[in-house]
Amino acid sequence: MNQPSRPFAGIALAFTILLGSTSSPVQAQDKSLTVFAAASMKNALDDINAAYTAKTGVKVTASYAASSVLAKQIENGAPADLFVSADTDWMDYAISKKNISEPTRVNLLGNSIVLIAPKDSKLDNVKIEQGFDLAGLAGDNKIATGDVKSVPVGKYAKAALEKLGSWTAAGPKFAMAESVRAALTLVSRGEAPLGIVYATDAKVDPGVKIIGTFPAVSHPAIIYPVAATTTAKIEAADYLAFLKTTASKTILEKYGFTYLVSPTT
Repeated sequence: MNQPSRPFAGIALAFTILLGSTSSPVQAQDKSLTVFAAASMKNALDDINAAYTAKTGVKVTASYAASSVLAKQIENGAPADLFVSADTDWMDYAISKKNISEPTRVNLLGNSIVLIAPKDSKLDNVKIEQGFDLAGLAGDNKIATGDVKSVPVGKYAKAALEKLGSWTAAGPKFAMAESVRAALTLVSRGEAPLGIVYATDAKVDPGVKIIGTFPAVSHPAIIYPVAATTTAKIEAADYLAFLKTTASKTILEKYGFTYLVSPTT
């Protein structure tokens, strides 16, 4: 990119000092980043991306889907600069395929899984414990979650139900969705009377309510790692640094995520 002409150099420096970033809006007007992120990150990451663009002038485009889908797209050459996965398995997969810059990886966030129902459901305050009869609760109806073979929320849900001794009976009643947000939509629209999603998803959809929370000990820890891809633009490092700031922490915690790193100012 051509350097700014001398009359604008002072303005660029002022922006850099004011915003505390190595990339100023004047310098970054033609720069952009592409983030591939787990579907459950949408609302929070949209806010973070807007804040980052306002701070630096770097445009951020986000593509949201199940982590499994995104990892495969990156493997097949999709032009992503950063990857945010809803579990460690798919980040490990992307690293094994040499698509991720492993030194940039950070386990950024935590979450929990919950049982939801449409907001007008008569079901409420379900105690989820050993021997939990999810199949009986569903009756002849379906239970929505992500595909238990590939989508992280579905994998967590199956693990929890197996641990609680509830999977054998409940498994046949599951409607497998392509992502956690697709499962959330099924319940919000009343197409499924029950669903298992992340607590953060339930928080952003007024069409559902949480009727129970799965014990953290019933499933593997829910961890969201983030990393730059091996083909990432140089600006990706600055974006990763922004994710570790107090400003990002505030946004992420507002949406219900657990922040797993010590934030910078």
